[in-house]
Amino acid sequence: MVQLNRKVAGLAGLAQLPERVLQFGEGNFLRAFVDWKFHQLNKQGLFNGSVVVVQPIAEGLVPLINEQEGLFTLLLRGLQDGKPLEQTEVISSISRGLNPYTQWDEYLRCAEERDIEFVVSNTTEAGITYDANDQPDMMPPASFPAKLAVYLYHRYCHFRGDPATGLVILPCELIDRNGDNLKAIVLRLAREWQWPQEFSVWINEHNYFLNTLVDRVVTGYPRDEVAALTERLGYEDKLLNAGELFHLWVIEGPAHLAKRLPFVQAGLNVVWTEDMAPYRTRKVRILNGGHTASVPAAFLYGLETVGEMMDHDIMGAFVRQAIYDEIVPSIKLDKVLMTDFANSVVERFQNPFIKHYLLSILLNSSSKFKTRVLPSILEYQEQYGQLPEKLVFSLAALISVYKDGVIEGTVMRAQRTKGVYEMKDDVPVLEFLANAWSKYDNTPQAALTVSKVVLGNTAMWGRDLNQVPGLTEKTADYLYRITSSGIQTVAAQLVRR
Repeated sequence: MVQLNRKVAGLAGLAQLPERVLQFGEGNFLRAFVDWKFHQLNKQGLFNGSVVVVQPIAEGLVPLINEQEGLFTLLLRGLQDGKPLEQTEVISSISRGLNPYTQWDEYLRCAEERDIEFVVSNTTEAGITYDANDQPDMMPPASFPAKLAVYLYHRYCHFRGDPATGLVILPCELIDRNGDNLKAIVLRLAREWQWPQEFSVWINEHNYFLNTLVDRVVTGYPRDEVAALTERLGYEDKLLNAGELFHLWVIEGPAHLAKRLPFVQAGLNVVWTEDMAPYRTRKVRILNGGHTASVPAAFLYGLETVGEMMDHDIMGAFVRQAIYDEIVPSIKLDKVLMTDFANSVVERFQNPFIKHYLLSILLNSSSKFKTRVLPSILEYQEQYGQLPEKLVFSLAALISVYKDGVIEGTVMRAQRTKGVYEMKDDVPVLEFLANAWSKYDNTPQAALTVSKVVLGNTAMWGRDLNQVPGLTEKTADYLYRITSSGIQTVAAQLVRR
């Protein structure tokens, strides 16, 4: 079987577009999100530019990217208006890949390209971090911010501080205020490395570090289907990538930059805004919170995937009612905006093409619950004078996940009716929760003790939740009912039929 290249894709003989984007990261997400977006712009004649991909760590996909001349096939699948839809396309926006660990000089030469205007990145949540060991003469420095700092300084020196050579930088890492954080580290390195003050002025006055929020589930290389897909496509693609149809990019930045990146004009779901906080709130509370609030109970129930949960008579109703009856009403933002987003979330959860395992979502659940669900519980009570039943039940279900757990190394082996499973979380959290359950004797008083101990952990929740009126008692009631009657019985009593 022939391998994907420009000839196979029907692009042989066509000139490569000028390189206008530097991209840190060559993984599945950026290729299915950012590179797909630039491909759509180019198809409509709105950008006329290509992407240079930089591998942020020593080992990666750059050899494959260059072997396939920057091309890869993207398979997008999901529900649209309740009906399955699939889109398959060869993405041609990448010009080449660079490995700075073996091509440092070439990486710096890229900083001398006047056509480069934009930088995008996705180096994982831990990527935007300061590393005290980084030095400007390392080839390359270890951290992404240091690599970027050296690139920017080289560009500054080469163009002698020309204001027109400043860049628009759009990090996609899933941390709050990602652009602000990245800029702060670059400026810190500039001070510590004693670069001229004029460079920092150039950074501040002629470069844009934008805060962004990205949203698209990307499942990556479809190993289970690759033989059938290869047969259907008629060529081999070692970079074959798959994701959902839904996509959203919220960019906090000046409106004039939207003209330079005309995603909206191309019909893409990109929002330029002066304040991304409402968009972050709705994603964290509705999408992430919907997952986090429903998954512990669904897993204990015996279900395995999000799709299975959504199709289930009891748990499917629970998810929908928790979102529409408790999460959306708790958010003090435009209810139409929140409800529209909730509708898209429910449709995404039902995507039959994505196998999202509940156990993987349970990873580090305590910290996720604090950020994603707890605010909905507290704000619901503040607004309506009572606790939201389903969300408090979800808190009890989460605590119940750790019942009878035995810690082995860095994991906890625990039991549900369907059998033994392994929970992964910070070891101190696992040890705390195991200890909280250690003297439980299946009585209401013991359930109240567990509730008081767990909710009183200020390190876990950021406050003493025993001070929230009624929360300790209601959580204890659910803990007792779950452990004595079973999660299936309690969940069935909660949902409206």
